[in-house]
Amino acid sequence: QVQLVESGGGLVQAGQSLRLSCAYSGSISSFGTMGWYRQAPGKQREKVAIINRGGDTIYEEFVKGRFTISRDNAKNSVYLQMNSLKAEDTAVYYCNTFPDPRTPWGQGTQVTVSS
Repeated sequence: QVQLVESGGGLVQAGQSLRLSCAYSGSISSFGTMGWYRQAPGKQREKVAIINRGGDTIYEEFVKGRFTISRDNAKNSVYLQMNSLKAEDTAVYYCNTFPDPRTPWGQGTQVTVSS
């Protein structure tokens, strides 16, 4: 069974930073490309950034230049450094595999940015 545990969220002001962490466990062969996703109130969950085991990354346009995804394969962890946060970044953030997210999803971590 896959376990995904996100942490690091909080309440910050616009322009500040947060670093999210995700610890994953389960079948190691399942964890190739990992991604961060987010879901804002009343909206569908969307992909934010992805990273493969070699460290190659792809970002959605709305976070390019502000967010950095990284991973530590030895620790089965993936991270999201979020700088220059905006009110529109407010959402619950989740990690999961890409392109086929595993179920169940983790509980996510709430990020709230006040303007």
